[in-house]
Amino acid sequence: MVAKCKTNNQLLKKVAEIYDWLDLQIRQSADTPAQCDACGKCCGFAQFDHRLFVTPPELMYLKANRGDENLKPMPTGLCPYNTGGKCTVYDYRFAGCRIFYCKSDPDLQSALAESTLQKLKSLCTQFHIPYNYADLPTALNTSAPA
Repeated sequence: MVAKCKTNNQLLKKVAEIYDWLDLQIRQSADTPAQCDACGKCCGFAQFDHRLFVTPPELMYLKANRGDENLKPMPTGLCPYNTGGKCTVYDYRFAGCRIFYCKSDPDLQSALAESTLQKLKSLCTQFHIPYNYADLPTALNTSAPA
């Protein structure tokens, strides 16, 4: 059990490092604003015509940092972590949330998404986690309690 906890802690640390790297890439980009406006518009996936995909390490990271055992289901086109137009898990948000925001450059988004996915996929290999790249509603609805 201790080895499993140590492995989980190592995985969570690696995800945090990937997110820190990603945030730094976005801040250092001269072509885009330093960060999103936190308006919450892109959290309404159906209205914004946007799909968000996540990986198992990201779900594990969110779950570990939320302080509870369960992920919220996503019964509508609005992210369940958006409350009153604000992200309630902003510090632990997924890579896709960090990459995609209203004023971001699509070429930068694409390059960052590819690099980040390679990093997340390598974590799956390193920690023997089955790799799955699923859209957020599917990932949350199959991980959340009924």
